[in-house]
Amino acid sequence: MNKHHESTGPADEQQITLRGPAELADALPYLMGFYPNDSVVMVALHGGRGRFGGRLRLGIPQSPQEWPHVAEQLAECLVKGSERRGEHPDAIVVFLCQDPADGETPGQTMERLRPLAQRLRTACGALDVPVLEALCISGGRYWSYCCPDPRCCPSEGNGLSLPGTSVMAAAATYAGVQVRGSLRDMEARLAPLKTPAVAEQPQALDLAGAALVPRILDEGGRKEVARETLGLARVLMKRLRDAPTAAPSAADSQDDSLISNDEAAAVILGLQDRETRDKAAEWMEGPEAESALRLWRALARRCVGPYEEHAAAPLTLTGWVSWSTGDEPGARVALGLALRADPDYTFAQLLHQACNEGLDPEALRRCLRGENGEQKERGHHRAERVVRPRTARPSAVRRNKTQPGPARPRAVARRRARESRAHGRGGTGGGR
Repeated sequence: MNKHHESTGPADEQQITLRGPAELADALPYLMGFYPNDSVVMVALHGGRGRFGGRLRLGIPQSPQEWPHVAEQLAECLVKGSERRGEHPDAIVVFLCQDPADGETPGQTMERLRPLAQRLRTACGALDVPVLEALCISGGRYWSYCCPDPRCCPSEGNGLSLPGTSVMAAAATYAGVQVRGSLRDMEARLAPLKTPAVAEQPQALDLAGAALVPRILDEGGRKEVARETLGLARVLMKRLRDAPTAAPSAADSQDDSLISNDEAAAVILGLQDRETRDKAAEWMEGPEAESALRLWRALARRCVGPYEEHAAAPLTLTGWVSWSTGDEPGARVALGLALRADPDYTFAQLLHQACNEGLDPEALRRCLRGENGEQKERGHHRAERVVRPRTARPSAVRRNKTQPGPARPRAVARRRARESRAHGRGGTGGGR
């Protein structure tokens, strides 16, 4: 049985000692901020007392043929990320979390995942970092792949402690740390809606794409669409902010009911432009952050059917605002889903890496504040030079009332929307 010490903060703050696999297993949801399911979790340890450092999570690949490559990638990512922060890990703890498949017992799940645990141990060892402990958590029980002592780690496994009864739970309660629920529950809040109310959402996205994508591909039209998109987003944020407070269980449904299919489609398509998305990312703090976060979540849920890939933009904004406002677990989940929707989405890649490495989001906040200030200054000087006011522009995108011709193929609409991101200049996302 391995003994591990965990420091929750600087030396003058409370120190927690975790003794053995049982307390490590009980501590996992407090380390992540949620109960991970169907996940590989790896945590770096530093120093003689095993201080927790960087951590990462990935869904367990379904095919065992992927396990060797994935194990090497995960080990390298965790070790190199720790080194970039100036600390080579002294050891690593591995967690494999998966509920039993149909007809499978928790013990059989543990045995099925044993080769993956061994691959991870070998990959870490190849980088001169030993795996101090590797645990499987399944069906309310845990097993150690490292401890050979049947007195503490029997073949049938051990039951997890009741929620809220472990030493880590007590320390987390004292510190005000909360566990959000399961990873599955957190992902469900951001998943595409399947209610009858959004049955016409794909058609609204088709029409918005036919109207907006050609304009986005034109330099002058792109700026016009950006203004309309951000103006409509502000209208929706205010609508969400002014709505009566709903119970937590009904809050998402209320937000969904306050946004029409046409409004959702217009903002979703507008956010496919990089510069527009970067401007929207400035709503990251203060009173705007909460309503912006609610809007980005709602828009992610409206990316349904053939438009699920378009969720990368609102999911990335969800992750960014969550991270900026101190919700790292929520940020990791949203950014992970953004990369699932579009693995090549650069802005999500950068934010996901920075969040996982424990970097401070203030550096990016300062960058966005600076860009906002410079743009306002340039706008002020331009306004002083204007002699005649321009014709007012619409503040929202309206659905084309004319009947369109043959529908544009959805794949073409998505491709052209992605191409439009390459026309943006500057920004934080390297084109995406």
